[in-house]
Amino acid sequence: MEKLNLFFLKIKEITFWQRLFSWKIIRNLSYDAFEEFRSLQKETFHLTEKKQSLEKSILHSETKNEGFRNNIEQYENALHKKEKEIELLSYKSDLLNTKNLELQKEISRWRNLEEERDNSYKTSIIQLNQLKDSLEKEIRRHHDDKIEDQRIAFEKMKSQWSVHEADVSQALKMISQTHLIKYVDKVPFRGNPDNTIQIADEYIIFDAKCPSNNDLINFPKYLKTQTESVKKYANQDGVKKDIFLVIPTNTIDSIKQHTYNMGDYNVYIIARDSLEPIILSLKKIEDYEFVNQMSPEERDNICRIIGRFAHTTKRKIQIDQFFASQFLELLVKCRNDLPEDILKQVMEFEKADKLNPPAERKSKQIMTKDLQERHDAINAEAGIRNVVIPLNFEEVKNLE
Repeated sequence: MEKLNLFFLKIKEITFWQRLFSWKIIRNLSYDAFEEFRSLQKETFHLTEKKQSLEKSILHSETKNEGFRNNIEQYENALHKKEKEIELLSYKSDLLNTKNLELQKEISRWRNLEEERDNSYKTSIIQLNQLKDSLEKEIRRHHDDKIEDQRIAFEKMKSQWSVHEADVSQALKMISQTHLIKYVDKVPFRGNPDNTIQIADEYIIFDAKCPSNNDLINFPKYLKTQTESVKKYANQDGVKKDIFLVIPTNTIDSIKQHTYNMGDYNVYIIARDSLEPIILSLKKIEDYEFVNQMSPEERDNICRIIGRFAHTTKRKIQIDQFFASQFLELLVKCRNDLPEDILKQVMEFEKADKLNPPAERKSKQIMTKDLQERHDAINAEAGIRNVVIPLNFEEVKNLE
């Protein structure tokens, strides 16, 4: 470009003389300028091509940019949409966070409540276990007390049974002495019965029988066996065909059958308390020299008196057992239901109290007249105090 500019400058400033005498320089300069022009032309061509290529590239770029702008616009729209979604999600997130916070508070409250319930449950379980232990101890105590009461009652029963034979023998001797009846210590016939008395030239046998243990279920079977074993006495001369087996009074309820007809002889199961009325009934026979001389009416009277004595004795035993059961139940309720301090005071008064029934003397007879006068006096005093005295056991039940 420099030579071309220099050429055009020379042409512009050339003089006439210079055209004549310096043309060669101009010509050489033109050659250089032409070469430079051709070079510029080539370069221009190349630049034109390059320009076209660039224009194409720019057009392509613009097209591409247009696509990019469309994409950017889509992206911007999508971004705007996403921003709205993000804003909505942010709002929802805030709501969820608020809800979550509320739920956390609710969970915390329920946890505290659950912890309180758990503590209350554990406390209740502890109290329940303590109550259970206390109840079990109380049940064991009641059970032990019941067993102890049963043991004491059984010991008393065993004590009664152990002395039953001696008691029956002593009672028969006292009854015989009181009513002037002969008590036979040594019988003139084979065998050795427990007790024998003689009325109207007949030997009447009273054998004492008692259970071997506290199991009264087999006691009737034992008595049934004994009714057969006394046959050795009934078959001998002078022995009355009515034989009496004397059992403890507190076992009479376990016996359903009290009379056994063994063909050649009869066996009667009687309580110890019924000895005296039965013996008195038998003694009544001594008023007759011969049994065959008695009239049917007299026989009926004797049987009626004996039956009345037996029935009265049994009812007396039944009533005594009934009230004994009631008194025992009342004593148990006193021990279980009374406050401890009152129970202790009651026991102190009980220890200090003493009950002395009238003593029985061998030489003094118990007169029926005295008993009747005492009975009338009691009834008169009860009437003054407006106390109704029942005539029989059924009236006692009705009053209750």
